[in-house]
Amino acid sequence: MNEQFLSNTYLVSDEAGGGFFVDAGGPVAPLIEAAERDGITPTHVLLTHHHYDHVCELDKLTARWPDLQVLMSPEEPAVGGTTGDLVPGDLQVGALTVRALPTPGHTRGMISLLAEGEVFTGDTLFKNSVGGVRAPNHTTFADIKHSIMDVLLTLPGDTVIRPGHTDPTTVAQELETNSFVRIWRGLDPEGSEPCTALGEPATLVHLGDDYDGGHKAWVRWPDGSDDIVPGSQVTRS
Repeated sequence: MNEQFLSNTYLVSDEAGGGFFVDAGGPVAPLIEAAERDGITPTHVLLTHHHYDHVCELDKLTARWPDLQVLMSPEEPAVGGTTGDLVPGDLQVGALTVRALPTPGHTRGMISLLAEGEVFTGDTLFKNSVGGVRAPNHTTFADIKHSIMDVLLTLPGDTVIRPGHTDPTTVAQELETNSFVRIWRGLDPEGSEPCTALGEPATLVHLGDDYDGGHKAWVRWPDGSDDIVPGSQVTRS
Protein backbone atom coordinates (compact mmCIF):
# COMPACT_ATOMS: atom_id res chain seq x y z
CA MET A 1 0.00 0.00 0.00
CA ASN A 2 1.26 3.44 -0.94
CA GLU A 3 1.47 5.34 2.35
CA GLN A 4 0.76 8.68 0.67
CA PHE A 5 -2.33 7.64 -1.30
CA LEU A 6 -3.31 4.48 0.65
CA SER A 7 -3.62 2.84 -2.77
CA ASN A 8 -2.89 -0.84 -3.26
CA THR A 9 -0.80 -2.66 -5.85
CA TYR A 10 -1.15 -6.43 -6.02
CA LEU A 11 0.95 -9.28 -7.40
CA VAL A 12 -1.05 -12.42 -8.19
CA SER A 13 0.69 -15.64 -9.17
CA ASP A 14 -0.12 -19.22 -10.10
CA GLU A 15 1.72 -22.30 -8.87
CA ALA A 16 3.72 -22.54 -12.09
CA GLY A 17 5.41 -19.16 -11.67
CA GLY A 18 3.22 -17.06 -13.93
CA GLY A 19 1.52 -13.96 -12.66
CA PHE A 20 0.20 -10.45 -13.08
CA PHE A 21 0.03 -7.14 -11.29
CA VAL A 22 -3.17 -5.29 -10.47
CA ASP A 23 -2.46 -1.56 -10.76
CA ALA A 24 0.92 0.05 -10.23
CA GLY A 25 0.52 2.78 -7.66
CA GLY A 26 3.51 1.61 -5.73
CA PRO A 27 5.57 1.06 -3.87
CA VAL A 28 6.30 -1.76 -6.31
CA ALA A 29 9.82 -2.53 -5.09
CA PRO A 30 8.64 -5.06 -2.46
CA LEU A 31 6.54 -6.83 -5.11
CA ILE A 32 9.48 -6.98 -7.51
CA GLU A 33 11.55 -8.49 -4.70
CA ALA A 34 8.79 -11.01 -3.93
CA ALA A 35 8.56 -12.04 -7.58
CA GLU A 36 12.31 -12.56 -7.81
CA ARG A 37 12.42 -14.45 -4.51
CA ASP A 38 9.56 -16.77 -5.42
CA GLY A 39 10.52 -17.36 -9.04
CA ILE A 40 7.50 -15.55 -10.49
CA THR A 41 7.69 -14.18 -14.02
CA PRO A 42 4.75 -11.80 -14.40
CA THR A 43 3.39 -11.31 -17.89
CA HIS A 44 0.72 -8.63 -17.39
CA VAL A 45 -0.15 -5.44 -15.57
CA LEU A 46 -3.92 -5.05 -15.44
CA LEU A 47 -4.97 -1.50 -14.62
CA THR A 48 -8.35 -0.95 -12.99
CA HIS A 49 -8.37 2.70 -14.12
CA HIS A 50 -6.13 5.60 -15.10
CA HIS A 51 -5.86 7.70 -11.92
CA TYR A 52 -2.33 8.68 -10.88
CA ASP A 53 -2.41 6.92 -7.52
CA HIS A 54 -2.96 3.60 -9.35
CA VAL A 55 -0.39 3.95 -12.15
CA CYS A 56 2.44 6.20 -10.90
CA GLU A 57 5.08 3.42 -10.63
CA LEU A 58 4.18 1.58 -13.82
CA ASP A 59 7.53 2.53 -15.34
CA LYS A 60 9.36 0.63 -12.59
CA LEU A 61 7.53 -2.57 -13.47
CA THR A 62 8.12 -2.22 -17.20
CA ALA A 63 11.77 -1.38 -16.60
CA ARG A 64 12.18 -4.67 -14.73
CA TRP A 65 10.09 -6.72 -17.19
CA PRO A 66 10.12 -4.93 -20.58
CA ASP A 67 7.82 -7.50 -22.18
CA LEU A 68 4.94 -6.95 -19.77
CA GLN A 69 1.56 -6.54 -21.40
CA VAL A 70 -0.01 -3.47 -19.79
CA LEU A 71 -3.76 -3.47 -20.35
CA MET A 72 -6.44 -0.93 -19.48
CA SER A 73 -9.98 -0.25 -20.65
CA PRO A 74 -10.17 1.75 -23.88
CA GLU A 75 -12.84 3.84 -22.09
CA GLU A 76 -10.09 5.35 -19.91
CA PRO A 77 -7.85 8.31 -20.81
CA ALA A 78 -4.48 7.20 -22.10
CA VAL A 79 -1.69 6.20 -19.73
CA GLY A 80 1.86 6.07 -21.02
CA GLY A 81 3.21 2.53 -21.09
CA THR A 82 -0.02 0.69 -21.86
CA THR A 83 0.28 -1.87 -24.63
CA GLY A 84 -3.31 -2.92 -25.26
CA ASP A 85 -6.94 -2.90 -24.23
CA LEU A 86 -8.48 -4.64 -21.24
CA VAL A 87 -11.92 -5.66 -22.46
CA PRO A 88 -14.80 -7.39 -20.67
CA GLY A 89 -14.56 -11.16 -20.49
CA ASP A 90 -11.99 -13.79 -19.65
CA LEU A 91 -8.23 -13.37 -19.99
CA GLN A 92 -5.84 -16.27 -19.54
CA VAL A 93 -2.70 -15.35 -17.58
CA GLY A 94 -0.57 -18.44 -17.11
CA ALA A 95 -2.74 -20.96 -15.29
CA LEU A 96 -5.12 -18.26 -14.07
CA THR A 97 -8.37 -17.25 -15.71
CA VAL A 98 -9.03 -13.59 -14.99
CA ARG A 99 -12.48 -12.19 -15.65
CA ALA A 100 -12.64 -8.46 -16.44
CA LEU A 101 -15.88 -6.99 -15.09
CA PRO A 102 -16.94 -3.50 -16.21
CA THR A 103 -17.79 -1.49 -13.08
CA PRO A 104 -18.20 2.13 -14.23
CA GLY A 105 -19.03 5.00 -11.92
CA HIS A 106 -15.83 6.28 -10.33
CA THR A 107 -14.49 6.32 -13.91
CA ARG A 108 -16.10 5.41 -17.22
CA GLY A 109 -13.74 2.54 -17.94
CA MET A 110 -13.28 1.15 -14.42
CA ILE A 111 -12.59 -2.59 -14.54
CA SER A 112 -12.81 -5.01 -11.62
CA LEU A 113 -10.88 -8.27 -11.90
CA LEU A 114 -12.14 -11.64 -10.69
CA ALA A 115 -9.67 -14.50 -10.24
CA GLU A 116 -9.71 -17.61 -8.06
CA GLY A 117 -12.49 -16.44 -5.77
CA GLU A 118 -11.06 -12.97 -5.24
CA VAL A 119 -12.15 -9.73 -6.87
CA PHE A 120 -10.00 -6.63 -7.24
CA THR A 121 -12.42 -3.72 -7.18
CA GLY A 122 -10.27 -0.66 -7.91
CA ASP A 123 -12.06 2.43 -6.65
CA THR A 124 -15.59 1.06 -6.97
CA LEU A 125 -16.08 -0.69 -3.64
CA PHE A 126 -14.09 -0.48 -0.42
CA LYS A 127 -14.48 -1.97 3.02
CA ASN A 128 -17.55 -0.17 4.41
CA SER A 129 -17.38 2.52 1.72
CA VAL A 130 -17.95 3.16 -1.97
CA GLY A 131 -16.24 5.10 -4.72
CA GLY A 132 -17.08 8.70 -5.48
CA VAL A 133 -18.53 9.88 -8.76
CA ARG A 134 -16.86 13.27 -9.04
CA ALA A 135 -13.34 12.11 -9.96
CA PRO A 136 -11.85 12.73 -13.44
CA ASN A 137 -13.67 10.67 -16.14
CA HIS A 138 -16.48 9.78 -13.73
CA THR A 139 -19.94 8.70 -14.84
CA THR A 140 -23.01 8.60 -12.57
CA PHE A 141 -24.42 7.58 -9.22
CA ALA A 142 -26.70 5.13 -11.04
CA ASP A 143 -23.64 3.51 -12.64
CA ILE A 144 -21.70 2.99 -9.42
CA LYS A 145 -24.77 1.69 -7.61
CA HIS A 146 -25.35 -0.81 -10.43
CA SER A 147 -21.68 -1.80 -10.45
CA ILE A 148 -21.74 -2.51 -6.72
CA MET A 149 -25.17 -4.01 -6.23
CA ASP A 150 -25.71 -5.84 -9.54
CA VAL A 151 -22.15 -6.87 -10.42
CA LEU A 152 -19.83 -7.11 -7.43
CA LEU A 153 -22.23 -8.03 -4.64
CA THR A 154 -23.94 -10.72 -6.69
CA LEU A 155 -20.71 -12.76 -6.48
CA PRO A 156 -20.63 -15.61 -3.91
CA GLY A 157 -20.60 -14.39 -0.32
CA ASP A 158 -17.16 -15.81 0.42
CA THR A 159 -15.55 -13.92 -2.48
CA VAL A 160 -12.66 -11.88 -1.10
CA ILE A 161 -12.77 -8.21 -2.10
CA ARG A 162 -9.37 -6.61 -2.56
CA PRO A 163 -10.02 -2.91 -3.07
CA GLY A 164 -7.87 -0.22 -4.59
CA HIS A 165 -7.39 1.34 -1.16
CA THR A 166 -6.71 -0.16 2.28
CA ASP A 167 -8.21 -3.31 3.74
CA PRO A 168 -9.72 -6.44 2.21
CA THR A 169 -13.23 -7.61 2.96
CA THR A 170 -15.77 -10.08 1.56
CA VAL A 171 -18.99 -9.88 -0.40
CA ALA A 172 -20.95 -11.21 2.57
CA GLN A 173 -19.42 -8.66 4.93
CA GLU A 174 -20.20 -5.73 2.64
CA LEU A 175 -23.78 -6.87 2.14
CA GLU A 176 -24.22 -6.91 5.90
CA THR A 177 -22.15 -3.97 7.16
CA ASN A 178 -21.45 -1.46 4.38
CA SER A 179 -23.58 1.53 5.37
CA PHE A 180 -24.30 2.59 1.78
CA VAL A 181 -25.21 -0.94 0.74
CA ARG A 182 -27.54 -1.35 3.70
CA ILE A 183 -29.58 1.64 2.52
CA TRP A 184 -29.61 0.36 -1.05
CA ARG A 185 -30.87 -2.98 0.25
CA GLY A 186 -33.66 -1.23 2.16
CA LEU A 187 -32.30 -2.29 5.55
CA ASP A 188 -31.64 1.26 6.80
CA PRO A 189 -33.50 4.49 5.97
CA GLU A 190 -32.31 7.38 3.85
CA GLY A 191 -31.57 10.66 5.60
CA SER A 192 -33.22 13.96 4.75
CA GLU A 193 -31.00 16.60 6.37
CA PRO A 194 -30.49 19.83 4.41
CA CYS A 195 -26.83 20.53 3.60
CA THR A 196 -24.51 22.34 1.27
CA ALA A 197 -22.46 20.07 -1.03
CA LEU A 198 -19.78 21.36 -3.37
CA GLY A 199 -21.12 24.82 -2.59
CA GLU A 200 -24.68 24.01 -3.69
CA PRO A 201 -27.83 23.28 -1.67
CA ALA A 202 -28.57 19.58 -1.34
CA THR A 203 -30.04 16.91 0.89
CA LEU A 204 -27.69 14.69 2.86
CA VAL A 205 -29.00 11.19 2.26
CA HIS A 206 -26.11 9.49 4.05
CA LEU A 207 -22.72 10.37 5.53
CA GLY A 208 -20.64 7.22 5.74
CA ASP A 209 -17.10 6.29 6.69
CA ASP A 210 -14.38 6.27 4.05
CA TYR A 211 -11.21 4.20 3.72
CA ASP A 212 -8.91 7.08 4.75
CA GLY A 213 -10.60 7.82 8.06
CA GLY A 214 -12.74 10.58 6.54
CA HIS A 215 -16.20 10.35 5.08
CA LYS A 216 -18.11 9.87 1.85
CA ALA A 217 -21.44 11.61 1.39
CA TRP A 218 -24.44 10.52 -0.62
CA VAL A 219 -26.27 13.72 -1.53
CA ARG A 220 -29.42 14.49 -3.48
CA TRP A 221 -29.68 17.64 -5.57
CA PRO A 222 -32.84 19.72 -5.92
CA ASP A 223 -33.58 18.15 -9.32
CA GLY A 224 -33.73 14.70 -7.68
CA SER A 225 -30.39 13.41 -8.98
CA ASP A 226 -27.88 11.82 -6.60
CA ASP A 227 -24.10 11.97 -6.17
CA ILE A 228 -21.38 10.39 -4.04
CA VAL A 229 -19.00 13.20 -3.02
CA PRO A 230 -16.19 13.65 -0.49
CA GLY A 231 -17.55 14.24 2.99
CA SER A 232 -15.13 17.16 3.31
CA GLN A 233 -17.14 18.94 0.61
CA VAL A 234 -20.37 18.81 2.62
CA THR A 235 -21.48 21.37 5.21
CA ARG A 236 -24.34 20.32 7.42
CA SER A 237 -27.00 22.87 8.27
